[in-house]
Amino acid sequence: MNEIDHVAVLDFGSQYTQLIVRRVRELGHYAKLYEPEEVASLGKPGAIILSGGPKSTSDEDAPDIDFDALDSYGVPVLGVCYGMQLLNIKFGGSVKSSNRREYGPAELKPSALEGLYADISDSSQVWMSHSDTVSDLPDNSKVIATNKGGTPVSLQWGDRYFGIQFHPEVTHSHEGNTILKNFLSLAKDLAPFIIEDFKREMLDGIRAKVGDKQVVCGVSGGVDSTVLAVLLNEAGVNVRAIFVDHGLMRMNEGDEVRANFARMGVDIETVECSELFLGKLAGVADPEEKRKIIGNLFIDVFWDTVGDAEMLAQGTLYPDVIESASNAKSKASKIKTHHNRVQRILDLQEQGKVLEPLAELFKDEVRELGALLGIEQDILDRHPFPGPGLAVRCPGDITEKKLRVIRECDAIFIGTLKAHGWYGKVWQAYAGLIPVKTVGVKGDERSYEWATNLRAVISEDAMTADWVELPPALLREVSNRILNEVDGINRVLYDISTKPPASIEWE
Repeated sequence: MNEIDHVAVLDFGSQYTQLIVRRVRELGHYAKLYEPEEVASLGKPGAIILSGGPKSTSDEDAPDIDFDALDSYGVPVLGVCYGMQLLNIKFGGSVKSSNRREYGPAELKPSALEGLYADISDSSQVWMSHSDTVSDLPDNSKVIATNKGGTPVSLQWGDRYFGIQFHPEVTHSHEGNTILKNFLSLAKDLAPFIIEDFKREMLDGIRAKVGDKQVVCGVSGGVDSTVLAVLLNEAGVNVRAIFVDHGLMRMNEGDEVRANFARMGVDIETVECSELFLGKLAGVADPEEKRKIIGNLFIDVFWDTVGDAEMLAQGTLYPDVIESASNAKSKASKIKTHHNRVQRILDLQEQGKVLEPLAELFKDEVRELGALLGIEQDILDRHPFPGPGLAVRCPGDITEKKLRVIRECDAIFIGTLKAHGWYGKVWQAYAGLIPVKTVGVKGDERSYEWATNLRAVISEDAMTADWVELPPALLREVSNRILNEVDGINRVLYDISTKPPASIEWE
């Protein structure tokens, strides 16, 4: 999109950086992510936000910024966490290192309910994730908020520069959106975020990059790859949509995928290769190794299937990119390797052979784009399903028996959610396997079988998530059915972990 009067977010590596972009878009403004090294090439921003990051400003390899270039834009600047500490140093202050990390909720006490803190409570919960703190404050700084203990957690330097030690972008900061809105109100004529504009620019970008080359598009039936396939189809490029049935799908999922694409009028080719995938995964227990095997096999299968295809299209989203931290310039710490960010993919990217038109969008934005493309709502409302499939819901080695157990448990859980009207209220739900056997009693006899974990979360974009308080009667029904109908399970557990610190998937 046009880089005039947008919000430029400089990424210092926080796992929440993408959420800053997301929140700005929710407030109706176009935002774009940049590396700190690109500060002199932001176009004509209307406001600039410096993200948090995992480094300490005292680290030898701590990311820095060209402050003269930053200041030359003459627009409001907000430093978040690491960004605030860096600004304090740039204005002549200092930062105190600490081995103790403050992680979790804290109380925000604004000095005055105006400016950055207009229209918020005089005591508000915010979310902290840092170890260092600002210490010496320069003469031109003003403390505009503290924590409950009186420690400065928000500063202002002059009329245009602001700093906050907490993360307003996460939902755990209860009035974070209001704080961001107040900051953005200081800017003039910010560019709006309009999904229809994104659609037009993506279609034009696809046509320009692809030309008459053939594009291989992997589809799984999930929202991301489905929207990607329909988008490519609408762009009119030469595309082959390949559905790889790797043996790690849910119950009857292959038939559902083929039926859904037939409804949308998109031709797909099915490649049955479950034996190949399960053979390569046999005996492999390390989660990173499993993801790499699956990602590399996907590429092998694609290229074996299509021969000399010139480009690979992927439904990569913003959260995939930030969690993988696969960009060589990225300041982020890697959480996990996504199947579409393995080295083979990165090598193809270097050769200009990878097309990722959705990589600036979040899941709900992709659904909105899908609706503009005419995709029916029941397809768009499908819960997210990971590219590695059930492999990430089966800790340890993968066997046919374990997959059968997971499929049966999952079908009962999802079916019950749908029957009681809960499927649409949940962002993602599944049943996984806990590969530890425990003692139980079945039919008056001692049993020694596995446990299954049920997980249901609400989220906006997978960067953070909270567990869903499902009705006890529903959980009891699911548990009774699983224990009576699934051979190999004698214990049902419900996962009440938030993200962070847990991830949504088990691996």
